[in-house]
Amino acid sequence: MPSSASAADKNAAPPLPEPLRVPVADSHTHLDMQSGTVEDALAKAASVGVTTVVQVGCDVKGSRWAAETAATHDAVHATVALHPNEAPRIVLGDPDGWSRQGARQPGGDEALDEALAEIDRLAALPHVKGVGETGLDYFRTGPEGKEAQERSFRAHIEIAKRHGKALVIHDRDAHADVLRVLAEEGAPERTVFHCYSGDAEMAEVCARAGYFMSFAGNMTFKNAQPLRDALAVAPLELVLVETDAPFLTPAPYRGRPNAPYLVPVTVRAMAAVRGIDEDTLAASISANTARAFGY
Repeated sequence: MPSSASAADKNAAPPLPEPLRVPVADSHTHLDMQSGTVEDALAKAASVGVTTVVQVGCDVKGSRWAAETAATHDAVHATVALHPNEAPRIVLGDPDGWSRQGARQPGGDEALDEALAEIDRLAALPHVKGVGETGLDYFRTGPEGKEAQERSFRAHIEIAKRHGKALVIHDRDAHADVLRVLAEEGAPERTVFHCYSGDAEMAEVCARAGYFMSFAGNMTFKNAQPLRDALAVAPLELVLVETDAPFLTPAPYRGRPNAPYLVPVTVRAMAAVRGIDEDTLAASISANTARAFGY
């Protein structure tokens, strides 16, 4: 049985990595799900060369928080959306779904339309740089929720295009359908596959379409060779880095709390896969992220 000290270590925040010499952005994080204050998280990140973060909304409440936080912090840019798993919850009347009053909604298409209207309103704000995370997730949502997911995804694509914002894709176990819907609707000029989860063949498809691919800490996991293969073939000008914090903490800290300050760990692992020095990769990531989100 592990000692209480070792158990505590496994739950402790990882140490600060060596700072990057070239600053980068965390292209996808959830500060509202992390411990501590926004100010502390940003200061800690900046101390290791992570000077910008993209705060991502997953429901109406979180999207409002993202927009408000970006409005009050120069280092934060916001995206707003209903997560793919949120749309079925709204339509099916799940009590965990979105509710303006904080009470159970009756569900149905009308409730989803109301939620999407609020995302549309938020997407028009100047400090909101993207619409997402949206897309399809077949891991947590069963067949009964697929129609709501796809309807919501198509609506987000339209919102992003109308407001000229980046589209941030959540794609889990749904590669073919995500690519199909993007092709049918016409993807926005700037489209980001957050926490890229495809293989090298899909990376080549994304590259031909000009989609950005953002790699997270899971590319460092032992069983993640397909992600490393995808990173190896992705055009450097389309590569981003993210934490998806508090999730997907990179090795050797897997299972411990993630935060934007750990981006350097993933950047160094990515540089090793690409066979380039970390400064070159960081400079490219920094320019790519600014181009992707238009800041």
